Amino acid sequence: MDGDNMASNQISLLELIQIFAEYRNNIIINIKHLQEDYQRTSIKRIKGVRNENGELLQPWLQTEYIDNAEYVGMGKFQFNRNTATINMLVKRQVKLTKFEDQTPTLEVAGLMVNNLNSFNNYTIVSDGKINVKSLKIKISSKKAFDLLKEKGVVDAKDFDFNAEYSIQLDNLPLVAFDSCYSSIDGLFYQLAEIKVLASIIAAHLKKESNVFIAAQLDEFQKHYLSKNIYINFPTTNEYTDVNQALLNGTLDSRLSYKIEIGSQEILNLSKLHSANKFLNRMYRLYDKQTEEIIIKPSFEMVFNENLTVRHRLLSSRTKITKVDEFIKPIFDDFLGLEQNGIVVGILTKVGADSLAQLLEDKQTGKQISKEEMVAALTAANTKIEQYTEKIYQDKISPLVFYIGCTRLLPDKMEAKAMTAGEVAAKYPDLQFSKDEQKGTFFAVGDSIISIYAKTEYYSKLISVGIDNQIV
Repeated sequence: MDGDNMASNQISLLELIQIFAEYRNNIIINIKHLQEDYQRTSIKRIKGVRNENGELLQPWLQTEYIDNAEYVGMGKFQFNRNTATINMLVKRQVKLTKFEDQTPTLEVAGLMVNNLNSFNNYTIVSDGKINVKSLKIKISSKKAFDLLKEKGVVDAKDFDFNAEYSIQLDNLPLVAFDSCYSSIDGLFYQLAEIKVLASIIAAHLKKESNVFIAAQLDEFQKHYLSKNIYINFPTTNEYTDVNQALLNGTLDSRLSYKIEIGSQEILNLSKLHSANKFLNRMYRLYDKQTEEIIIKPSFEMVFNENLTVRHRLLSSRTKITKVDEFIKPIFDDFLGLEQNGIVVGILTKVGADSLAQLLEDKQTGKQISKEEMVAALTAANTKIEQYTEKIYQDKISPLVFYIGCTRLLPDKMEAKAMTAGEVAAKYPDLQFSKDEQKGTFFAVGDSIISIYAKTEYYSKLISVGIDNQIV
């Protein structure tokens, strides 16, 4: 992006997206126009699994759109958390039918499933580059029309709810030159604590539901439905050999620039271990009566009242990292091995009071039923997701988008660029992946901002079927 374009008085694409998001319930979009020439930015996945011979086995069910509409509701906009990418998630109503004869499936496990949703993901901006040149929309709100007209993206004189307006995206600057951004001091450790606890909660709930029993979950799985009643077909790549796909033009590659926020001890959130991996690394599950060690423990087993947990005796070869030192107090507190108040503090901050109270009751010896715990864990998981999303939406994603579009830090963030070698010499606890070793780093307050390139593959052919099911 050149400086003249950034400095123009035009509305930025980022501001336009914010207007769309605010008025999305008053805007419908021409889906057929969007799909015409749409270029994928990721690898196309097809429904099914491959057998040992590489043959594709189709699921026994499929989806069919209930509507064949030209217009659909404006999708929900999502900012990628570590690239300058904006996706629009469009919801469509579908029904399940048998693959062989298109017989509809109306009920599964006592639940009507004749009106499900699929979620189609369209990338509007990909790594700081426009991927959708224009959108054709209709507007039902005069207030939204007047605002878009004032910003210069609608050139009609009078509001007409029957009219179709063409909104050009490719002639707008991606970000405003004078954009202001919040301080990121302290955000990394706040997000890291929440991520560790979220991973613990998700591991508990992997096969649990606060609504359905196990037999119902099995039925959902047979019908390719998640426990949240989202469509969840098995998928595989449309090719069997990546090198052949690159040679014949099915796939192409591009450099994607990742922007990560970290600390002076932990480079980014991806360095944190998953809950079950850390449980295996630092703890042992035992049978209370026989003292038998449980091989490959997981948090799903913690619901078993006959099991107890202890610290693992570590060998002299085990290297304790800053990541381990950060995660361990959270685990110790959650598992009841140490009462340091970290977990209740996190839960109180995000508004998950029911789980906070249950954990405090459990530490005093009160018996908590599995049903109570699953319900509290499920509610806490929702609160954590909402809290985390707000931090990214308000403070991190706009900054990531700006850096990804301009390859610059905002003016008020004055910091000298460093190589991986330079930042490692200054902060020796940091660990780098192969791609990160080639990156550029900035020390901003108590945070480290990383910018590095990573090779990504995408399906080269234009395609109109962009089904990314949410699970």
